[in-house]
Amino acid sequence: MEDQKRSLGRRATEATVKFVAVLAAMIFIAAGSLSYWQGWLFLFNFGGWIVATTAYFLKYDRALLEQRLHVGPAAEREPAQKRIQLFNGIVLIALFIGSALDYRFGWSAVPAPIVIFGNVLMAAGFYGCFLVLRQNSFASATVEIRRDQRVISSGLYSVVRHPMYAAALVLFIGIPLSLGSYWGLLAIPPAFAGLVARLLDEEKHLTRDLPGYAEYRRKVRDRLLPGLW
Repeated sequence: MEDQKRSLGRRATEATVKFVAVLAAMIFIAAGSLSYWQGWLFLFNFGGWIVATTAYFLKYDRALLEQRLHVGPAAEREPAQKRIQLFNGIVLIALFIGSALDYRFGWSAVPAPIVIFGNVLMAAGFYGCFLVLRQNSFASATVEIRRDQRVISSGLYSVVRHPMYAAALVLFIGIPLSLGSYWGLLAIPPAFAGLVARLLDEEKHLTRDLPGYAEYRRKVRDRLLPGLW
Protein backbone atom coordinates (compact mmCIF):
# COMPACT_ATOMS: atom_id res chain seq x y z
CA MET A 1 0.00 0.00 0.00
CA GLU A 2 2.80 2.40 0.90
CA ASP A 3 4.57 1.53 -2.36
CA GLN A 4 1.39 2.35 -4.28
CA LYS A 5 1.06 5.67 -2.45
CA ARG A 6 4.66 6.58 -3.20
CA SER A 7 4.22 5.50 -6.82
CA LEU A 8 1.17 7.73 -7.34
CA GLY A 9 2.87 10.63 -5.58
CA ARG A 10 5.98 10.22 -7.70
CA ARG A 11 4.03 9.96 -10.96
CA ALA A 12 1.87 12.95 -10.08
CA THR A 13 4.95 15.00 -9.15
CA GLU A 14 6.77 14.03 -12.35
CA ALA A 15 3.74 14.85 -14.50
CA THR A 16 3.32 18.24 -12.79
CA VAL A 17 7.00 19.17 -13.11
CA LYS A 18 7.13 18.14 -16.77
CA PHE A 19 3.97 20.05 -17.62
CA VAL A 20 5.07 23.25 -15.90
CA ALA A 21 8.56 22.98 -17.44
CA VAL A 22 7.17 22.53 -20.95
CA LEU A 23 4.71 25.37 -20.39
CA ALA A 24 7.51 27.67 -19.20
CA ALA A 25 9.69 26.74 -22.18
CA MET A 26 6.87 27.44 -24.65
CA ILE A 27 6.09 30.83 -23.15
CA PHE A 28 9.59 32.20 -22.71
CA ILE A 29 10.97 30.84 -25.98
CA ALA A 30 8.03 32.38 -27.83
CA ALA A 31 8.43 35.64 -25.88
CA GLY A 32 12.15 35.70 -26.63
CA SER A 33 12.96 37.18 -23.24
CA LEU A 34 13.22 36.25 -19.59
CA SER A 35 12.21 39.82 -18.69
CA TYR A 36 8.60 38.95 -19.53
CA TRP A 37 7.09 39.78 -16.13
CA GLN A 38 3.60 38.89 -17.31
CA GLY A 39 4.91 35.42 -18.16
CA TRP A 40 6.47 34.95 -14.72
CA LEU A 41 3.30 36.07 -12.96
CA PHE A 42 1.23 33.79 -15.16
CA LEU A 43 3.52 30.83 -14.50
CA PHE A 44 3.44 31.40 -10.74
CA ASN A 45 -0.37 31.59 -10.80
CA PHE A 46 -1.01 28.74 -13.25
CA GLY A 47 1.67 26.42 -11.88
CA GLY A 48 0.74 27.20 -8.28
CA TRP A 49 -2.84 26.09 -8.81
CA ILE A 50 -1.73 22.87 -10.49
CA VAL A 51 0.67 22.04 -7.66
CA ALA A 52 -1.90 22.90 -4.97
CA THR A 53 -4.75 20.89 -6.50
CA THR A 54 -2.47 17.93 -7.18
CA ALA A 55 -1.31 17.95 -3.55
CA TYR A 56 -4.89 18.23 -2.30
CA PHE A 57 -6.20 15.26 -4.26
CA LEU A 58 -3.09 13.22 -3.56
CA LYS A 59 -4.11 13.50 0.09
CA TYR A 60 -7.92 13.40 -0.11
CA ASP A 61 -8.95 11.63 -3.34
CA ARG A 62 -6.19 9.47 -4.74
CA ALA A 63 -8.54 7.56 -7.04
CA LEU A 64 -9.57 10.77 -8.79
CA LEU A 65 -5.95 11.87 -9.16
CA GLU A 66 -5.05 8.48 -10.62
CA GLN A 67 -7.80 8.83 -13.22
CA ARG A 68 -6.80 12.37 -14.14
CA LEU A 69 -3.18 11.41 -14.81
CA HIS A 70 -4.49 9.76 -17.97
CA VAL A 71 -5.20 12.73 -20.18
CA GLY A 72 -5.01 13.79 -23.83
CA PRO A 73 -6.09 12.31 -27.18
CA ALA A 74 -4.21 9.04 -26.66
CA ALA A 75 -6.05 8.39 -23.38
CA GLU A 76 -9.50 8.68 -24.98
CA ARG A 77 -11.30 5.52 -26.02
CA GLU A 78 -13.79 7.03 -28.46
CA PRO A 79 -12.45 8.08 -31.90
CA ALA A 80 -14.55 11.26 -31.85
CA GLN A 81 -13.09 12.29 -28.49
CA LYS A 82 -9.56 11.59 -29.74
CA ARG A 83 -10.13 14.05 -32.58
CA ILE A 84 -11.80 16.62 -30.33
CA GLN A 85 -9.04 16.46 -27.74
CA LEU A 86 -6.37 16.74 -30.43
CA PHE A 87 -8.08 19.88 -31.69
CA ASN A 88 -8.41 21.26 -28.15
CA GLY A 89 -4.75 20.57 -27.44
CA ILE A 90 -3.65 22.42 -30.57
CA VAL A 91 -5.87 25.40 -29.71
CA LEU A 92 -4.52 25.55 -26.16
CA ILE A 93 -0.91 25.46 -27.36
CA ALA A 94 -1.72 28.21 -29.86
CA LEU A 95 -3.26 30.22 -27.03
CA PHE A 96 -0.06 30.05 -24.96
CA ILE A 97 2.41 30.59 -27.80
CA GLY A 98 0.35 33.22 -29.62
CA SER A 99 0.00 35.30 -26.46
CA ALA A 100 3.75 35.12 -25.80
CA LEU A 101 4.54 36.02 -29.42
CA ASP A 102 2.33 39.07 -28.91
CA TYR A 103 4.77 40.21 -26.21
CA ARG A 104 7.80 39.62 -28.45
CA PHE A 105 6.45 41.63 -31.36
CA GLY A 106 4.50 44.20 -29.38
CA TRP A 107 1.15 43.69 -31.07
CA SER A 108 -0.85 44.57 -27.94
CA ALA A 109 -0.49 47.23 -25.27
CA VAL A 110 -2.22 45.64 -22.29
CA PRO A 111 -2.10 47.73 -19.09
CA ALA A 112 -1.03 46.12 -15.85
CA PRO A 113 -4.55 46.22 -14.27
CA ILE A 114 -5.87 44.10 -17.18
CA VAL A 115 -3.00 41.64 -16.71
CA ILE A 116 -3.92 41.39 -13.01
CA PHE A 117 -7.58 40.93 -13.99
CA GLY A 118 -6.55 38.10 -16.30
CA ASN A 119 -4.79 36.40 -13.40
CA VAL A 120 -7.92 36.81 -11.27
CA LEU A 121 -9.99 35.17 -14.02
CA MET A 122 -7.49 32.31 -14.18
CA ALA A 123 -7.65 31.84 -10.42
CA ALA A 124 -11.47 31.87 -10.54
CA GLY A 125 -11.44 29.26 -13.31
CA PHE A 126 -9.02 27.03 -11.42
CA TYR A 127 -11.04 27.38 -8.24
CA GLY A 128 -14.22 26.43 -10.11
CA CYS A 129 -12.47 23.34 -11.50
CA PHE A 130 -11.25 22.46 -8.01
CA LEU A 131 -14.78 22.70 -6.57
CA VAL A 132 -16.11 20.44 -9.33
CA LEU A 133 -13.39 17.84 -8.77
CA ARG A 134 -13.91 17.93 -5.00
CA GLN A 135 -17.63 17.37 -5.47
CA ASN A 136 -17.48 14.81 -8.26
CA SER A 137 -14.99 11.97 -7.83
CA PHE A 138 -16.14 10.58 -11.19
CA ALA A 139 -14.79 13.61 -13.09
CA SER A 140 -12.27 11.71 -15.18
CA ALA A 141 -10.03 13.51 -17.67
CA THR A 142 -11.43 11.18 -20.36
CA VAL A 143 -14.97 10.41 -21.48
CA GLU A 144 -15.81 7.10 -19.81
CA ILE A 145 -18.46 5.56 -17.56
CA ARG A 146 -17.22 3.75 -14.46
CA ARG A 147 -19.07 0.75 -13.11
CA ASP A 148 -19.88 2.49 -9.80
CA GLN A 149 -20.58 5.89 -11.34
CA ARG A 150 -23.69 7.84 -10.39
CA VAL A 151 -25.22 11.14 -11.43
CA ILE A 152 -24.08 14.18 -9.45
CA SER A 153 -26.87 16.77 -9.42
CA SER A 154 -26.14 19.02 -6.43
CA GLY A 155 -23.83 21.99 -5.94
CA LEU A 156 -22.52 23.45 -9.19
CA TYR A 157 -24.18 20.59 -11.06
CA SER A 158 -27.56 22.03 -10.09
CA VAL A 159 -26.69 25.21 -12.04
CA VAL A 160 -25.26 23.77 -15.27
CA ARG A 161 -24.66 20.23 -16.45
CA HIS A 162 -20.99 20.82 -17.22
CA PRO A 163 -19.56 23.16 -14.55
CA MET A 164 -16.01 21.95 -15.21
CA TYR A 165 -16.17 23.23 -18.79
CA ALA A 166 -17.79 26.48 -17.66
CA ALA A 167 -14.90 27.03 -15.24
CA ALA A 168 -12.40 26.08 -17.95
CA LEU A 169 -13.89 28.72 -20.26
CA VAL A 170 -13.27 31.40 -17.61
CA LEU A 171 -9.74 30.08 -17.21
CA PHE A 172 -9.11 30.20 -20.97
CA ILE A 173 -10.29 33.82 -21.21
CA GLY A 174 -7.91 34.75 -18.40
CA ILE A 175 -4.84 33.18 -20.06
CA PRO A 176 -4.16 35.70 -22.87
CA LEU A 177 -5.02 38.67 -20.66
CA SER A 178 -2.68 37.45 -17.92
CA LEU A 179 0.05 37.08 -20.57
CA GLY A 180 -0.54 40.67 -21.70
CA SER A 181 -2.18 39.85 -25.02
CA TYR A 182 -5.39 40.98 -26.66
CA TRP A 183 -4.63 39.08 -29.85
CA GLY A 184 -4.55 35.84 -27.87
CA LEU A 185 -8.30 36.28 -27.34
CA LEU A 186 -8.74 35.19 -30.96
CA ALA A 187 -8.15 31.62 -29.74
CA ILE A 188 -11.15 31.79 -27.40
CA PRO A 189 -13.88 31.11 -30.05
CA PRO A 190 -12.20 27.90 -31.27
CA ALA A 191 -11.53 26.92 -27.63
CA PHE A 192 -15.23 27.44 -26.89
CA ALA A 193 -16.15 25.40 -29.98
CA GLY A 194 -13.89 22.58 -28.78
CA LEU A 195 -15.51 22.57 -25.35
CA VAL A 196 -18.98 22.49 -26.91
CA ALA A 197 -18.03 19.61 -29.23
CA ARG A 198 -16.62 17.64 -26.30
CA LEU A 199 -19.59 18.13 -23.99
CA LEU A 200 -22.16 17.34 -26.70
CA ASP A 201 -20.40 14.07 -27.53
CA GLU A 202 -19.95 13.32 -23.83
CA GLU A 203 -23.66 13.84 -23.19
CA LYS A 204 -24.54 11.24 -25.81
CA HIS A 205 -22.51 8.65 -23.91
CA LEU A 206 -23.81 9.72 -20.50
CA THR A 207 -27.43 9.66 -21.64
CA ARG A 208 -27.00 6.23 -23.18
CA ASP A 209 -24.87 4.54 -20.51
CA LEU A 210 -25.34 6.33 -17.16
CA PRO A 211 -28.63 5.53 -15.37
CA GLY A 212 -30.47 8.68 -14.29
CA TYR A 213 -28.62 11.06 -16.59
CA ALA A 214 -31.57 11.56 -18.97
CA GLU A 215 -33.72 12.60 -16.02
CA TYR A 216 -30.94 14.91 -14.81
CA ARG A 217 -30.89 16.58 -18.24
CA ARG A 218 -34.59 17.32 -17.95
CA LYS A 219 -34.09 18.78 -14.48
CA VAL A 220 -31.03 20.94 -15.28
CA ARG A 221 -31.65 22.54 -18.66
CA ASP A 222 -28.48 24.59 -19.12
CA ARG A 223 -25.36 22.84 -20.33
CA LEU A 224 -22.64 25.46 -19.98
CA LEU A 225 -23.88 29.04 -19.59
CA PRO A 226 -26.55 29.64 -16.91
CA GLY A 227 -29.71 31.06 -18.45
CA LEU A 228 -28.28 30.99 -21.97
CA TRP A 229 -27.38 27.44 -23.08
